[in-house]
Amino acid sequence: MALAGKRIIITGGAGVLGQGVASVAEQQGAEVFLLDVAAARSDLIGELHQVDLTDSASLTACLDAIGDFDVLANIAGGFDMGATVFATEDESWDAMFTINVTTLRRVLEVAVPRLLARGRGSIINVGALGALKGAANMGAYLASKSVVMRLTESLSEEVKAAGVNVNAVLPTIINTPRNRADMPDADAAAWVDPQDLAAVICFLGSDAAKAVHGALVPVTGLS
Repeated sequence: MALAGKRIIITGGAGVLGQGVASVAEQQGAEVFLLDVAAARSDLIGELHQVDLTDSASLTACLDAIGDFDVLANIAGGFDMGATVFATEDESWDAMFTINVTTLRRVLEVAVPRLLARGRGSIINVGALGALKGAANMGAYLASKSVVMRLTESLSEEVKAAGVNVNAVLPTIINTPRNRADMPDADAAAWVDPQDLAAVICFLGSDAAKAVHGALVPVTGLS
């Protein structure tokens, strides 16, 4: 099993994609820990730790409780179409950067030194294929995901020689209940299945991907 004996932390672990990663990781032999603000549910795969991902002190206490880990999957994030660039209000801009960038930066702040101390580990972030270029009414979202992608590349250059792999997946639209509800006329069959995206994330967390550094991996389904 590709993740046998590994311990994986999944931010946003109670969400659809987070649970997809948890399911695949567990099937591959990993011990799964979920970081989320969501309330505990009996159907969750993995051990839930309720924590504010923007709070470094809370994250430190949380990772202290978990102990050593091998893989960090930064799934937490969000999407909003928003207004035009010139009409985007600070509240909308700040919301996209808080959920997509600040959460990532805080988790990395606490987690990376622990992986460096062990001399090994894997980090997988979630960018967006759409953030490779601009699009109308998506300026704040695409800007925030562009930052995630550049941080992924930069961090990889900083830690790869120390035995830590840092990569990101770039999905298109993920086939989730919310996306189906928001776009009822779209062909959801062409979207990315959460389990398929989870499989790519888990591959990047496995020893089979030890030579992969700073990659931005498109995961597009049939779209």
